[in-house]
Order: sequence, then C-alpha cells, then structure tokens
Amino acid sequence: MPGSANLNIMLKTARKAGRSLSKDFREVENLQVSRKGAGDFVSRADIAAENIIRDELMEARPTYGWVGEESDEEEGKDPTRRWIVDPLDGTTNFLHGLPHWAVSIALEHKGEIISGVIYDPCKDEMFFAEKNKGAYLNNHRLRVSNKSSLEECLFSSNHEGVKFSNLNMRCSGSAALDLAYVASGRFDGYFQKKINLWDVAAGTLMIKEAGGIVNDINEFDINNIYIKASSATIYEKMLKNLDNF
Repeated sequence: MPGSANLNIMLKTARKAGRSLSKDFREVENLQVSRKGAGDFVSRADIAAENIIRDELMEARPTYGWVGEESDEEEGKDPTRRWIVDPLDGTTNFLHGLPHWAVSIALEHKGEIISGVIYDPCKDEMFFAEKNKGAYLNNHRLRVSNKSSLEECLFSSNHEGVKFSNLNMRCSGSAALDLAYVASGRFDGYFQKKINLWDVAAGTLMIKEAGGIVNDINEFDINNIYIKASSATIYEKMLKNLDNF
C-alpha cells in the first residue's frame, strides 16, 4: 500500500529499530538469572532503539519537533510538526521474555496526529495509518469490530484505578498494540487512565481510520491522558460500564 513520503520514512525507521530490539530480545533470556542485570540491559536496549529512531527521523526531517519516551521534548524549526515516539512499548513484557511489545511512531501536524506506525517485530506485524487514507496491517485494510453486544466483546485495559462491570477484560502489557488490536477488531475496546502521549498517539489514529471512536486526548497533559476507544456500535455502552472514568 503506497503512502506518503513521511509514512515511508516511518515504516523504514520502525523496522530498523525493530531489528535492533529483536537482537536484544534474544539476549534477555540469558540475563534472567539476574533481574537487575536484565533490567539494565533492557533500559539500554530501549535507549538504543530511540537513538536509532531519532537519527533516522531527524536526518530525514531535521526541522520537525520531537517527543520521545526516553528524551526531552524539543520544538523544531517547524513548530507545526513533531514526531511522537515510544521506542519500546511493552518494556515489562520485553524484560520477561514475553514476545508482545512494539515500536510506536506518530507524526503530529498542528496538534493532530496525521500518520502512525506500530510495529510488532516478534510477529512481523506492521500496523500503519494516515489521516483520511485508512488503517492497515501488512497492507490489508483494517476495520474495527461490528459487535453490538457487550457480552460478545473483549476489552483491554490496565485495570488499576478503573472500576468496570460486565466487561470481558484482558491486560496485554502494551498499550500501543492494544490500540492496534482495537483497530483490527481483535479487541473491541480499550480504556486507560494516566497514560503517556507516546503510548497512544499512533494507535488513536489507527482506530479512527478503521472506523472507530476515540475521545479527544488533546485536552489532557501528555503524561496524564485518559483514553477511551472502541467501535461506534458499542462506544456508549462501554462508557456506561466504566463507573469512575
């Protein structure tokens, strides 16, 4: 599926960071005898992946701003555009050798996410979307689920701090992949309190482009986002079951 020049840069960059992380991931099992040693190793892998992403994106678009999990926010010469990056979403899974983590890259223009990429190297699944051009998984068009009954639905959230009723739940450990899974219909909805912008930026666009609904996250601080997302058919029903959101 052909995309814009910016999207192609993002796809190439996500794969390059994914290769680096995959190499490090294979080493994690050998370090599990020392939890501290493994943690330090994963931290270095996380930072190394962000450096790869930063070098690739800023070389291609040196005037854009930057927001990354592992580095300070920077405004670019072009104040209307910035990269929003989580080099390793699902760090705890990575640390424990669980193959469920992702690279997430989004491009924001005038306060709106216009391109997003979420790459799962372990499964070689590349989720991507551009504004008004749809959402895709490895070049297959994505659509949110069309279920209308909550009893048939499967939701994802980190349960801490959220009370809910009558919802079938999972907690996967990767917000980026959770949102990508909502866009692809694997999950029917996602909600979370106090999450960071880089965890959700790319995924929010994917869900919208796949026909779903996401609340306006621009009203929140980038480190304190409350997010609710699902298909249009169950969005209001989901909200009614979130008692204190």
